[in-house]
Amino acid sequence: MTALNLVDTDPAELAVDAVVVGVYAHDGGDAKLLLASGAESVAAAFSDRPGGGLAETLRVLGATGAIGEVTKVAAFGAVAAPLVVAVGLGPEPAGAAPAAETLRRAAGAATRALAGSASVALVLPLSDRDTPTDDELTAGVRAVAEGAVLGAYQFTGYKTKGVRKDPVRKVVLHVPDAAARLAKAAVKRSGTVTAAVTRTRDWINTAPNELRPPQFAEQAKEAAEAAQLDVTVLDEKALAKQGYGGILAVGLGSAAAPRMVRIAYEPAGATRRVALVGKGITFDTGGVSIKPAAGMWEMKSDMSGAAAVVSTMIAIAALKPKVAVVAYAPMAENMASGSAYRPGDVVTMYNGHKVEVLNTDAEGRMILGDAIARACEDDPDYLFEVSTLTGGQVIALGKRISGVMGTPELCERVRDAGERVGEPAWPMPLPEDVRKGMDSEVADISQVNAGMDRAGHMLQGGVFLSEFVAEGVQWAHIDIAGPSYHSGEAFGYWAKGGTGVPVRTLIGLVEEIAAEG
Repeated sequence: MTALNLVDTDPAELAVDAVVVGVYAHDGGDAKLLLASGAESVAAAFSDRPGGGLAETLRVLGATGAIGEVTKVAAFGAVAAPLVVAVGLGPEPAGAAPAAETLRRAAGAATRALAGSASVALVLPLSDRDTPTDDELTAGVRAVAEGAVLGAYQFTGYKTKGVRKDPVRKVVLHVPDAAARLAKAAVKRSGTVTAAVTRTRDWINTAPNELRPPQFAEQAKEAAEAAQLDVTVLDEKALAKQGYGGILAVGLGSAAAPRMVRIAYEPAGATRRVALVGKGITFDTGGVSIKPAAGMWEMKSDMSGAAAVVSTMIAIAALKPKVAVVAYAPMAENMASGSAYRPGDVVTMYNGHKVEVLNTDAEGRMILGDAIARACEDDPDYLFEVSTLTGGQVIALGKRISGVMGTPELCERVRDAGERVGEPAWPMPLPEDVRKGMDSEVADISQVNAGMDRAGHMLQGGVFLSEFVAEGVQWAHIDIAGPSYHSGEAFGYWAKGGTGVPVRTLIGLVEEIAAEG
């Protein structure tokens, strides 16, 4: 993974492969550009060059200052680095530094564009004042560091040859004082957080033939044990003995048996308890209710929730917040075969509820119902469940905004946390009429609308899961069907493939709860 360091040397004197500075779009109705703070010495080095200096050179090269736009200029000895790179920050904010998400996207775009470089210096504005406040310094360093590392990310696990350049090996962040305690703490935390996101992305991007439930569970176990966390893995025999009917039903069609991974972080003196639950369908054909062939290969990402939850736990072990956190990752492969579960089956779940199966492609809620019921036995104060649950989420909110359902106050808290880290989410209702539509004539509840009406499809998933939440537990279901996997061209700090959403949101929520005491 790309290494992070701090530096306070004059940017014009940095011996790196490239120096990245920020540039604002000028809103005065002309084509002028405004260099962001931090670029002064670099601009001065270009001031005696013909053509009007650095800003004018960038304009001639086509730079507009749009967020994430990258323009490269050969230094030809003007500064120590052979290359000066300008990254757009959008219009100059009045009396403020750029928003954290703007800095993340700009840093990500720059490091991705500089693939193949050994070292890159980022000289971006952390504040609108010469000496940032503590909060400004912390927020700015975190944003730039996270964007830089995640933007540099590449998954090349199966390439035996090609022309792709290696990711940037080292990024140095320019700050007023590289020895400042807060700056060091911010960059250290960013390294832990980006490692968790990177691990999540790697798992999501792994070919599904190499990450079936037993392999995924083993890898999760090894990573958690290396972080000195307590880990338990239930195999198919243990699942059957303990009554995990939903997980077993979904796994019936696969030769690779299901698993459930429990990971616990229990610091001494913790007075609050958080439960995390993540959907781990390592591949989803839809089962007997089979999906269309087009795009089915992306169903390797149907374990994004479990990957996010496990990676979050490993980050928590390093960050050491004073709150107990226990995670559950149910894992299964939803395949079509002679042994697969069928529409019309009635399944007895872990909490004893009888579920009538109407659509085997609504398998995620089956394994999550079991896991949520088990997690509630730990008596958590808060429960966060993450899953690529429904195509309805994409239809309602698009591919970048997660849907959140559950306890209203906790859903709003998820929205706030996501807003801070650039992982937007939007609270959605759980209407009574949607629950009524899931009444079954033969069981306690139908797995989907009993008349197969897809209206409110995302909400149906949330309503179903609510049946497995114990009374008194504040909970939030986060549907990441769209945001978990990016199938388009890379932008900002998102590469093509797994995104790692919502790892940074979950880490932020856990730290926030720990700070409450």
